[in-house]
Amino acid sequence: VMGDLGQPELLLAKGADEHDFQLRPSQAGAVADAALVVWIGPELTPWLDIALDSRPDEAAALALLDAAGTSLRGYAEGEKTEAGHEEAGHEEAGHEEAGHEEEGHDHADEDHAAHDHAGHDHDGIDPHAWLDPGNAQVWLGLIAAELSRLDPENAATYQANSAAAVERIAALDAELAAILAPVKDKPLVTFHDAFGYFGDHYGLTLAGSIALGDAASPGAARLAELRAEMESGAVLCIFPEVQHDPALVTQMAEGTGARIGGALDPVGSALDAGPGAYAALMTGLARTIADCAGG
Repeated sequence: VMGDLGQPELLLAKGADEHDFQLRPSQAGAVADAALVVWIGPELTPWLDIALDSRPDEAAALALLDAAGTSLRGYAEGEKTEAGHEEAGHEEAGHEEAGHEEEGHDHADEDHAAHDHAGHDHDGIDPHAWLDPGNAQVWLGLIAAELSRLDPENAATYQANSAAAVERIAALDAELAAILAPVKDKPLVTFHDAFGYFGDHYGLTLAGSIALGDAASPGAARLAELRAEMESGAVLCIFPEVQHDPALVTQMAEGTGARIGGALDPVGSALDAGPGAYAALMTGLARTIADCAGG
């Protein structure tokens, strides 16, 4: 959206853990001084929620999960809602709408422990909302609007860049839909429950996941149930995940007939940052799934 007008500072380097991250002093200073902070929200990066406390009340911060027009899904039932509407699941996650207004974001009384790494589990809102390209398109417009408000002299450029990016995502979406159409009815198991938005959007058959959350260790009963399902032939492919040991996936698949696919990367942690990263992320997921399920 910024194009040649500036370069946003990315806090998370390639391979970093988005849930459990320590800001360097220089990064904490950059957050404090930034004209605009764009983030998913405390459901994904609780450490940034704490860092935002150092900013003046009037400083701009755009929490994308809270932004109007964002399509959200709850972990528990997979229900879809829209940001800005009442939703019990969002409050269950310890994230009440009233406490996260765009202006005057008040963290003073917030229980940050509700957003710790261990808390990213199967309760409340699924934060992986960028895996729905419709959300990505909405967010482009919101980011352009914030930049235009802060830098009105270049508003036309921000709007034009945003509109062009929305069109690119529309073309990408059509391409991915074509790649995934032949494997919609193929039952898939992922390492953790991060692909609900992607599966919902493209009509995939997600039969389950080994772990419910990034930090959740699967219990013996859950593994036994999933293993039985795989042994019954109800699962075609099981996928390891970037940043997670694939040994458990291999163990689960052994003797079941389920194919082991390539490692999925829902947050793009293995990708180089830049304007092409989103397309690379989404295309990588689609082709990895299709390569296994369509073979």
